[in-house]
Amino acid sequence: MAASISCHYFSSPLTTCTKSIKPKLNYSNFNPAINKGSIRHFAPLCSNPSECQEKEANWFLSLKKCAAAVALSVSLISGLPGSQWLGPAHASTTPALPDVSVLISGPPIKDPGALLRYALPINNKAIREVQKPLEDITDSLKIAGLKALDSVERNTRQASRALKEGKTMIVSGLAKSKADHGIELLNKLEAGLGELQQIVEDRNRDAVFPKQKELLNYVGGVEEDMVDGFPYEVPEEYQNKPLLKGRATVDMKVKVKDNPNLEECVFRIVLDGYNAPVTSGNFLDLVERHFYDGMEIQRADGFVVQTGDPEGPAEGFIDPSTEKTRTVPLEIMVDGEKAPFYGETLEELGLYKAQTRLPFNAFGTMAMAREEFDNNSGSSQVFWLLKESELTPSNANILDGRYAVFGYVTQNEDFLADLKVGDVIESIQVVSGIDNLVNPSYKIAG
Repeated sequence: MAASISCHYFSSPLTTCTKSIKPKLNYSNFNPAINKGSIRHFAPLCSNPSECQEKEANWFLSLKKCAAAVALSVSLISGLPGSQWLGPAHASTTPALPDVSVLISGPPIKDPGALLRYALPINNKAIREVQKPLEDITDSLKIAGLKALDSVERNTRQASRALKEGKTMIVSGLAKSKADHGIELLNKLEAGLGELQQIVEDRNRDAVFPKQKELLNYVGGVEEDMVDGFPYEVPEEYQNKPLLKGRATVDMKVKVKDNPNLEECVFRIVLDGYNAPVTSGNFLDLVERHFYDGMEIQRADGFVVQTGDPEGPAEGFIDPSTEKTRTVPLEIMVDGEKAPFYGETLEELGLYKAQTRLPFNAFGTMAMAREEFDNNSGSSQVFWLLKESELTPSNANILDGRYAVFGYVTQNEDFLADLKVGDVIESIQVVSGIDNLVNPSYKIAG
């Protein structure tokens, strides 16, 4: 594995600092008080007056529901009453989600590692039946004291039984070129399950979580070994851009200013090119150009941490070979689809109930910022979301299907909330996966 990650944290009062920045993440959709300009209302198109009235009524009802949900979310995050948060009425240029409550189906998955495992383009029921009870150990550990171990024991036995009964199917699902590595991981997984069972019998609660994490890493490795090549063709108009055809891991080291509590921290980020090859390829290419090294955190407001706006008038990366801003399209992968949608939000596509493969569920979800009215204006500005997913559940929030998620912070993500404007990204270094980057422009002189 890669170099170890550490955060240096000290016990003294927090301090803050401010800096003028050029925010690019569209905030108008969830904080109407921020836009000070004239109010514009957009009604749905219709073919006759009665239809128009009905659609307009439904549209404003949906908008009202959305505004109420957002007000609650922000009030819970900021501590301000919802009535103080709501400013002048403001309508987005895209219609509100209709009946958002129907989109919520069970508690959302918040763990970034679990989200990445379930996002892999595989269809092997046997390995998923091993994975689920191991994931469920997280909930089992929420039970107080040693009583949690009884539930952990059930999870462990279920995973062991699923592995024993489904091993043949799991092995048959491995890509031929990766079969030996996958079998090696399965053997480690089998042995590790026995070790976890012994931990439970020894009533050693503290040892459960590290072992669970180890076993899930084996499961994730097996699942990645089931992916045989890249599963689809990127549209022709984007095939010459840097593309990440697979996954990559980077470490982002941040030097913290004016904060005696936090000196520096290294955030591990997994980029998912299976579901966002253009967006993640663009970012990884910029990482290899050292574009972000020395850049400050430019936004840290309790909802997002954002960076990527270079010095000068440009708001994105200027490709020296063209002397123009390099942009990437909005890229959204939906469950049940073989390839992402490009250039349009899910609302614009009419896919109101679609589930995004990479949702804004996890603290530290990483996405591409863009101009409000231009879906294909992403370039170099990126943001990490800071929130609890219960406030805005998957596909019932104001970000899923509107912004391109392309990765998750998988280690030290909690420390993102401690970053302030002016803190410096000392470096972002590739840990693994650089071989999955196709058309790397950083290798081209100039």
